[in-house]
Amino acid sequence: MAKKLIKKKSIPVKKKAITKKPVKKLNTKDQTIESLVELIRVTSTVVPDDVFKTIAAAAKNEVKDTTADYAMGIIKNNIDLAKFKSQPLCQDTGTVIFYIYHPAGFHQTPFKELIKKAVTLATKKGYLRQNSVNSLTGENAGTNLGEGHPSIHFYEHKGQEVEIKLMLKGGGCENVSAQYSLPDTTLAAGRDLDGVRKVIIDAVYKAQGKGCGPGALGVCVGGDRADSAYFAKKQLLRKLDDKNAHKDLDKLEKEIVETCNKLGIGPMGFGGKTTLLSCKITHANRVPASFFVSISYMCWAFRRQGVVLNKNFAIKKWLY
Repeated sequence: MAKKLIKKKSIPVKKKAITKKPVKKLNTKDQTIESLVELIRVTSTVVPDDVFKTIAAAAKNEVKDTTADYAMGIIKNNIDLAKFKSQPLCQDTGTVIFYIYHPAGFHQTPFKELIKKAVTLATKKGYLRQNSVNSLTGENAGTNLGEGHPSIHFYEHKGQEVEIKLMLKGGGCENVSAQYSLPDTTLAAGRDLDGVRKVIIDAVYKAQGKGCGPGALGVCVGGDRADSAYFAKKQLLRKLDDKNAHKDLDKLEKEIVETCNKLGIGPMGFGGKTTLLSCKITHANRVPASFFVSISYMCWAFRRQGVVLNKNFAIKKWLY
């Protein structure tokens, strides 16, 4: 006799309520440090779009299967690998220079301390190399902190948001930066734009490949010795594809790039068509007795980036 099947009643299983863990909001200080570290990471590992486009165009212009073509290929591969692995573009992560634009009432001193904490943390994470040393003792604290480093500049602006620009300036390109006093009889350079042109080209020629070319120039005509060098370096914050508002300087910028790329120095000094990526020029008033021309040389690893922070000091927008 067949056994009668008895259906068992299924017992409903209570589903456990899934509770989402609330995302822990960072306090203002921690959020600021996080944003600063991310700015440092991106600046150190990724070249800005305008720089990459200029390098890519220059690479296509080199004659195939030449040393210059090979050098530009290595540079492009370096850029791709650094971005992919989030590692520094160059072992020399350079002088760390911050430019902070802030609204009225902004407290600079505590913000400077947060920058120092961010630089220390970025160094620990490997985004910055431990390469800031005491000039008198040679001591390296391993934190990238010390007298005058990082270099921090504050500016009050009319906007309500905090804008930060960061430049990492390597030692090799800094070493071939130059300052001239006009007239310069050895170059037949007078106190005019033609004289300015002559000394800029002379600086590029003397640099050869030692500044890790192809390079980019920031130039200031005039000012005293200190301000002239300062304004020249600040020109490196401009995008490579922008136009100078001053008609004569815009023309001179283009002429300098064109002339220098005919010198045959080429990438890394190996010869070729790409010696200079860009030239950006500004001017400053001077006293009649002085006429300085300062030239700040930046290597192909053009590390410059910027961000706008929101009211909570999180990154709202990237500038380059």
